[in-house]
Amino acid sequence: MRIEDTDPARHAGIEYPMEVGAPVFAPIKVVEEKDKAVNVARQNAKQEYERIMEQAEVLMKQARALQARLDATEMVHGAKFGFNPIHGKIYHLYYDSRNATNVLIQNGPKEWSCGIPDGWTYSMAVKKLGDSTWAVIEEENALVV
Repeated sequence: MRIEDTDPARHAGIEYPMEVGAPVFAPIKVVEEKDKAVNVARQNAKQEYERIMEQAEVLMKQARALQARLDATEMVHGAKFGFNPIHGKIYHLYYDSRNATNVLIQNGPKEWSCGIPDGWTYSMAVKKLGDSTWAVIEEENALVV
């Protein structure tokens, strides 16, 4: 015996066989399958998002380091100095409040025999890099020349 149905697309959604002798089947719970698919998609998207955010953090760190180098380079190029700086050597930047200018010299704050000149304030240790930019050197590294 055959149950007549004019819509063949409906056969997959009906919970019982449409023909006598048809194999028994269990209907697919569409809502549960959709929920599983959405959860898998969310999990994969979350992993991808976290990976992208890690990459973005690395790029932001590199951008901040580059900006710090450019800021130090501008300060050094605006400073007064009477020598030709050598690549890879550490120099020290001071602010001369009497002349309102930065001064680049080779002596660090602990290398003065009679102390830092009056009106000078120590700013930072810098190192000339191969691309003619200047990098700020951490204080503990600056004292080891």
